[in-house]
Amino acid sequence: MSSKKIATAKIALIFGISGQDGAYLAQLLLNHGYLVHGTSRDKEITSFANLHHLNLFPSITLHSAVLTDFRSVIEVIQHVQPDEIYNLAGQSSVALSFDQPVDTINGGIVGTLNILEAIRFLKIETRFYNAASSECYGNTEAGPATEATPFQPRSPYGVGKAAAFWAVANYRAAYGLYACSGILFNHESPLRPARYVTQKIVRGALDIADNKYQKLTLGTLSIARDWGWAPDYVDAMARMLQSSSPEDLIIATGETHTLEEFVKKVFSKVNLQWENHIEINKTLQRPSDIYYSAANPGRAREVLDWSAETKFDSLVSRLIEAELERRRFAG
Repeated sequence: MSSKKIATAKIALIFGISGQDGAYLAQLLLNHGYLVHGTSRDKEITSFANLHHLNLFPSITLHSAVLTDFRSVIEVIQHVQPDEIYNLAGQSSVALSFDQPVDTINGGIVGTLNILEAIRFLKIETRFYNAASSECYGNTEAGPATEATPFQPRSPYGVGKAAAFWAVANYRAAYGLYACSGILFNHESPLRPARYVTQKIVRGALDIADNKYQKLTLGTLSIARDWGWAPDYVDAMARMLQSSSPEDLIIATGETHTLEEFVKKVFSKVNLQWENHIEINKTLQRPSDIYYSAANPGRAREVLDWSAETKFDSLVSRLIEAELERRRFAG
């Protein structure tokens, strides 16, 4: 973001500030002089562990808001009067979306619509970023996805994200809102919960290296993903709202690797032979999965002067280093 300086004294409102992306985005915007507001369903009982982890909690003004409740959404927007709004809220686990399909889809589309309608109703001059996902595309064996690739989601999570994407596009075209969606491919960090497969592999490998266990069980090794580094990706989010006109963009590294490659890399870095420690249990597979996910982020390079700084090898090293540090800190 250094090449496109953000003006100071702007106000940003982040729906979903307690998540991985919300915390890193808050950190970035604070570093650029923003006043940052954030929401959770109930600010009094939310732990905001990620904000505490990044030492941001005292610098954020927090609000309670339920995205599926229009009154709740419009009240917080009217109170904050933000220059920029980021919608990062909602159920973020693809795997969990199969167990909670109705809540996942409703949260994705209704929450986004409520923000859009609040902006339209209040007639405020604000710019809106919506978090879309590579899950909208489904499989991309025919070639890396571009912004023109048709959506074919294969999960409730993807369905909800696709519906929200088209709502944003419609409000932009019909009502002239500055509203755009970032189509983010997989992006990881130490703030990811343990249920994410990347964290499961890193933590499992370190447990095996410490002789706590001998085996790590996974559902498959054949899926392929474009994995990036979350702090790089929030930089792209912020840049999208600095452009002269809103545009939906793919944010990705442009490199795709299989889960087997990820496992090999992690186990190699902790001096283990992965073949001796991995078990496959097909019951852990999702009911419907994306087997190959690839992206062409060329448009983001052209429009935003952005490209992912952290690639595959460095990503794996950073995840391992962060987990080792977490364990040292935990005693």
